[in-house]
Amino acid sequence: MSEALVTAPKYRQRSPFWFAWKRFAGNRAAIAGGLVLAILILMAIFAPLITPSDPTAQTFRAEALAFPSAQHWFGIDNLGRDFYTRIVYGARVSLTIGFSAAIFSVIIGIPLGALAGYFGGKTDWFIMRVIELFSVVPPLLAAMLLGALTRGGYFTILLIAALFGWVNVCLLVRAEIKAFREKEFVRAAQALGASPWYIIRRHLIPNCVSPIIVGFVLAIPLAMMLEASLSFLGIGVPPPTATWGQMISEGIDFMFFYWHLALFPTAALAITVLATTLFGDGLRDALDPTLKGR
Repeated sequence: MSEALVTAPKYRQRSPFWFAWKRFAGNRAAIAGGLVLAILILMAIFAPLITPSDPTAQTFRAEALAFPSAQHWFGIDNLGRDFYTRIVYGARVSLTIGFSAAIFSVIIGIPLGALAGYFGGKTDWFIMRVIELFSVVPPLLAAMLLGALTRGGYFTILLIAALFGWVNVCLLVRAEIKAFREKEFVRAAQALGASPWYIIRRHLIPNCVSPIIVGFVLAIPLAMMLEASLSFLGIGVPPPTATWGQMISEGIDFMFFYWHLALFPTAALAITVLATTLFGDGLRDALDPTLKGR
């Protein structure tokens, strides 16, 4: 009995996030995805320290199209640029656009989801119709149209990724708030005269941290794929900035003879998207254990 009395408070002090971490730590795929993502982020941050040259400098023109070697791990491209350097700097572009677009998606999706979930009625109907409108328009086609009109660039990609990325965040927040708005603590706040905006800001949104985190993480690979697709088509980030989509597009012309020019940027993009997706799926399963059996 005495031992139970001593150990009981320890369990009562553990928060839901502690149990979420335990579930996440048991997901090996999510842990692996998180580690890979962390390594990629560190590589992008410290790119000048771990690369032998400038990504746009044609330093090795005499060795153009050289295959991977001990001196040049990923070989040399057709313009004499170190390919490993360009792959690392390409991670900067993809991750910057991915995280920036995810932030904008959360900024747009949270308030709209909160309004739809709390007020319901005509507000919910209107927001759901807007969501349906964005759901039926292919993001890539809209991005191609806007990119052709604006000649591409960072702003165009961020705008398109944010405009289409907020939908999932909005739906997650809407569903969570609809589930919470009938709870006792919300009823008590309403009985005390709290305004809807106060209830949403102080009571409901803090309880939606889990879907917000999941929506944020899962928006990152979507934005990265959009950037790579636009850069592949020539309407993304303009050269000579190193981007994986642009490098894949340039490497296709040489792929039958110089396989490394298409393989390495494709593998880098695939690994990054897969790692981010596994990490996001692991977070979703950890923060919402009811999904485990589905």
